[in-house]
Amino acid sequence: MTLAIFPGSFDPITLGHIDIIDRASKVFSEVRVLLVHNSKKQTMFTVQERLDLIREATEHLPSVTVDAHEGLTVEYVSDHKGQAMIRGLRGPKDFEYEMNVAAVNRKFAPEIETLFMATSGELAFISSTIVKEAAKYNRALDELVPKNVELALIAKR
Repeated sequence: MTLAIFPGSFDPITLGHIDIIDRASKVFSEVRVLLVHNSKKQTMFTVQERLDLIREATEHLPSVTVDAHEGLTVEYVSDHKGQAMIRGLRGPKDFEYEMNVAAVNRKFAPEIETLFMATSGELAFISSTIVKEAAKYNRALDELVPKNVELALIAKR
């Protein structure tokens, strides 16, 4: 069994995230979406709300599980016997940042591979920040987030 971990803050999960998760689930026997909690980061949704939103948005993918972690992601991956860490890339800025993180993770756990997956072109512009801004100004969200997330964002207005 191959376990890949897809970490992020997912505040909220977007269709770009779902794209990566769906495609990764076709490569690995299990993909675990890992909500990495950073207490210094101001989020719109609580940890539990994000976990619930992720679970509902990925329930159609039987090999996808969801968990949360506070601390170094690479330690979680190692502790749970993961073989790979999936990192989504939207563009060159993401690549530069993610390469640095991957290099550090390789120092801590050389047995864990970091695999980069480019978000599908039509979704590459979506970020959680853009989604929250669009929601704040009552813009259409159906092409940015799953339906359950759209409803949660509307409820937060």
